[in-house]
Amino acid sequence: NGHPHVKTPVLDEMAKTAFRFDRFYAAHPTCSPTRASFLTGRHPNRMGTFTPGWSMRPEEITSAHILSEAGYHCGHFGKWHVGTVKAGSPVNPGAMGFHEWLSHDNFFELNPSFSRDGGPPQVFEGESSEILIDETIQFIGRAQTQEKPFFAVVWFGSPHEPYSGLPEDLALYDDLPAKYPDKMVRLTSNETGGPTKRPLGEVLRERYAEITAMDRAIGTLRGYLAESGQRDNTLLFYCGDNGTSGDASLASPYRGVKGEVYEGGTMVPGLIEWPSKVTQPRSTMARASTSDLLPTVCAITGQPLPDRPLDGIDLTPMLEGSVTERPTPLFFWQFDVGHLPKENRIPYIDPEKQIGTTPLVKLMGGIATRNFTNFRHPVITEADYRGARTILDGDYKLVIHEAKHGDAKVELFDLKSDPAEANDLSKDDAKTTKRLQDRLREWQGSVLMSLTEADYE
Repeated sequence: NGHPHVKTPVLDEMAKTAFRFDRFYAAHPTCSPTRASFLTGRHPNRMGTFTPGWSMRPEEITSAHILSEAGYHCGHFGKWHVGTVKAGSPVNPGAMGFHEWLSHDNFFELNPSFSRDGGPPQVFEGESSEILIDETIQFIGRAQTQEKPFFAVVWFGSPHEPYSGLPEDLALYDDLPAKYPDKMVRLTSNETGGPTKRPLGEVLRERYAEITAMDRAIGTLRGYLAESGQRDNTLLFYCGDNGTSGDASLASPYRGVKGEVYEGGTMVPGLIEWPSKVTQPRSTMARASTSDLLPTVCAITGQPLPDRPLDGIDLTPMLEGSVTERPTPLFFWQFDVGHLPKENRIPYIDPEKQIGTTPLVKLMGGIATRNFTNFRHPVITEADYRGARTILDGDYKLVIHEAKHGDAKVELFDLKSDPAEANDLSKDDAKTTKRLQDRLREWQGSVLMSLTEADYE
């Protein structure tokens, strides 16, 4: 994508030789909600996964549930972050359909701690992306031995602040501290686990070192698939879970960063390598999302879709080239958690089972682990419709933010002529603005009905 510094030769090769989504989106501008969408094909607000630290619900049906029923051996490796990974958690990877897991409640750097199949955390010495791919390769080997197809979900810890890297990877970016010496950014200290400020150039050097190590690990996986004779018939998918974080953003053609519903907060890379099906390099400008992955997996494996509202669509027509525009809108919504009363909340899951175990560098509330929450939501009020939200229909994008006083702020953009979302058309095109507002409100009503647990009846 023309980045001035970061080195990703493996992903660059995939982008040139496989299938590239030029308009791929994370379903949410933050990580936990996007991961819930990846697993379920549903918007995370449907299951109360509103923001990082809010878990999934046990009744959700995941792609691992579906593929397990279809005879696939399913494994999860790395960041989970939609609940705790310990034994007894009703939303750990095993409970959500995976046969094996080496996972962390949240994120990790060098020498990470992981829980294997729900056991107590163990420290693994080394670079975390390399560790995860080595474990994934062993998992694939076991599936081969059992003569089973496999489904492996690898969620790297990189890149995530506080950044770190191997000396040989850091050396690739030794010139950056001198190039960006003046701007200071906020992030976590690797030494204290608390907040600090550091020069942007130093932060970018470490972030890009993590990305290069991740890229190399993906290359190791591709090499193994080729050597073991599985590359042609294995679909390898890569994407991000949200836009670039503010502590590491450089010049971008898009507005916004991680945590915002503008394009810079939700647009991410999207690549598919599947040599037996994608025989020539191809790309699409049709918009796709992490919510589309479960319906696509169902279509590829011939499994029925879950009998409940889904927000994703089957992407195989895009892969085949028969569809060049998305037939349905994309929706983004940051639920306004702040309006929820803290008193009288009824936990959806036993709070003891939501207490995390795997430590990380960044402290929160003075502790090095992460706990999760999810609450029952039986009654819907007008306030539940609040929060930054977006509908993207064709080239039009409507963005709504709540104003501190008075009416909400409404913006309309034509992304074809204005991908930077610089020119608000809401006053000039009131008809389109009203149409998209109505469609967005209708969709929110469906999501809130799911939030009341109606889909589980």
